[in-house]
Amino acid sequence: MTTDTSATPRLAGALRPALSPARTVVRWGVRHGLPAVFLERGARRGDLVGRLLRDSSVRDEPYALYEELRARGPVSPGSIGLVTPSHAVASEILRSDRFGVGWDRAQAPRLIRWALRFGDELDATGVAEPPSMLVVDPPDHTRFRRLVSRAFTPRATAAFEPVVQRTADALLDALELRSGEVDLVETYAAQLPVLVIADLLGVPTERREDFLRWGAAAAATLDPGLSFRRYVAAERALRAMHAFLREHFARLRRDPGEDLVSRLVGLPDDEALTERELHATVMLLLGAGFETTVNLLGNGVVLLDAHREQWDALRAAPSGWDGAVEEILRFDSPVQITGRTAKEPVTLAGREVRPGTRVTVLLGAANRDPDVFPAPARFDVGRANAREHLAFSAGIHYCVGAGLARLEGVVGLRALSERFPALRVSGRPVRRDLQTLRGFEHLPVALHRVARR
Repeated sequence: MTTDTSATPRLAGALRPALSPARTVVRWGVRHGLPAVFLERGARRGDLVGRLLRDSSVRDEPYALYEELRARGPVSPGSIGLVTPSHAVASEILRSDRFGVGWDRAQAPRLIRWALRFGDELDATGVAEPPSMLVVDPPDHTRFRRLVSRAFTPRATAAFEPVVQRTADALLDALELRSGEVDLVETYAAQLPVLVIADLLGVPTERREDFLRWGAAAAATLDPGLSFRRYVAAERALRAMHAFLREHFARLRRDPGEDLVSRLVGLPDDEALTERELHATVMLLLGAGFETTVNLLGNGVVLLDAHREQWDALRAAPSGWDGAVEEILRFDSPVQITGRTAKEPVTLAGREVRPGTRVTVLLGAANRDPDVFPAPARFDVGRANAREHLAFSAGIHYCVGAGLARLEGVVGLRALSERFPALRVSGRPVRRDLQTLRGFEHLPVALHRVARR
């Protein structure tokens, strides 16, 4: 079995009594309470990153603030390190082995190290904590990615197209029976990707409402500075998700299928994941497997409703949907923010960066960099270089499921436009109260059915 020098304390954490109020408070304090203090203080002092992450009005519409940051240069200081809105700098950081997603906890103050140990518990662990592939560097990241990447090769993704199409058609069949206004997130944008990822991971589709709830909780933990009440709700959902995964793994060990999780739980001893690594990997795949696509579909419908001539052009020439999805990803990126930590001295845009410095990478700003995208604030589904966006990150942490998300975006939007060509947004769409992930919580639409020939 693979050696994991940190497995002993992690597994010990899993054996502690669950739902300890003291440990919950400590976990919240170190993961969200302290970051909130720094960000709030920075926001009061005029720090733009603090405002971005703490001011709800800015979270709803961040692009003007991104341009304020761009005016300060490609790299500027903020309340939690450096920040870049530059496509060139962001691309350099994301692709460089001189930056990592992890950080050396041994260098943290003694109180923080104690809090991390005291609060450690498998069932309260989210996707933004080790050993999640999202926040670990090689060699662990290399090992985890190698185990899952075979399920997301171009050939494997192409083979999923009939599944995505059948799923979209079934959901649209159900929508045809509805009348009046519907919430497109609830009835379609969320349902399509969760059903597809459930099939890929071998999980029961009848639990899809649970997966959506758990995924929303996991997604919330990506934002720094959650309130205590919201963190407690997120932790409760995370515990339910871990409990389900434990049962799911046991079932697949008894009766394996052809799905990805069956392969992961059945790995030979020399490749096998620890229990914590298995939970972290599958939780990330399950959550990331639909979170990005939910936002992509919702953002796309709102953008195309506001640019009706482009919706009509795509209906007339459906081959353009591939480019349209790239432009949606660029213009209103489902993932707005990521971060990296310098592992060694490095120079960024003429600025010397010391080891341990955190750099906030504003993907949503980089994707509107005028040095790369002419007239970047114009939405144009025919944009020739839209695919140069960084919506799926870059380098070794490039989204492993990017191909599947693109496929779901193309099939999902094309099928929707063909079935309901007169669909219009009705009422006021409600943005999710998140900054890292950008999408809609509710999206009211009028279907305006047209008689089918």
